[in-house]
Amino acid sequence: MIGGLSSLPGVSGQKTTIATCLSIFCLALSGVWSVGGLEVSTGKVSTLEAMNGSTVLLPCTYASCIGIKNLYFNWTKTEPWSCTSSSLCDAIIPMEGVEPKVDVFHERVEFVGSSKTNNISILLWNITFEDSGDYLCYARNPKEKNRNHSAIFTLIVLDQMREVDNTLTVIIVSVLGGVIGLVILIMVIKALVVRFLCKGDEKNKECLVSSGNDNTENGLSGAKGEKQGTPKA
Repeated sequence: MIGGLSSLPGVSGQKTTIATCLSIFCLALSGVWSVGGLEVSTGKVSTLEAMNGSTVLLPCTYASCIGIKNLYFNWTKTEPWSCTSSSLCDAIIPMEGVEPKVDVFHERVEFVGSSKTNNISILLWNITFEDSGDYLCYARNPKEKNRNHSAIFTLIVLDQMREVDNTLTVIIVSVLGGVIGLVILIMVIKALVVRFLCKGDEKNKECLVSSGNDNTENGLSGAKGEKQGTPKA
């Protein structure tokens, strides 16, 4: 009976439509699931150079849009000369806001994170050259069907900090300083020249005014003299 129904064109078309709808629904669910999935991050800068003997922070935070329950996390270090890894610490966070009981397996490792801030960072005290390598921060959330995520933080231990070559910076600053000084010098010279020219113009104006006054006075006195010298009829 079922075989006869499936042979009908209408029934087969309905089965195809249902299968298509189920596929779309599954894809939609997977998209929502990936958006709300667990994420682990070691920050924007995932590489650190530090001096031998110093103490460094290995940062790591986690995030989940749907929350956590019995979140498991651990820190491991990958040896640079081999493919083996050693465990540094691990713990389970029962729920949000509850501080975990951390098991530490390295004498110079200290857990400094807090579940209140989604922080699972650790401190590494008195680092040595053997501490150079990749440190893996891993987390698994059973609330998300054991979805897991990890992030790598690389530590490079140096005997002394590298000197930064500031030659290009010094050249650029020197050129900019010279250009600015030249512009200021040109402005000062321009101001002095303008002031000198203005003083010369003022003197020329004074000379023209004084000479005009003298000519006027001389002309008036001459006219008066001529009028006085004219005989009366």
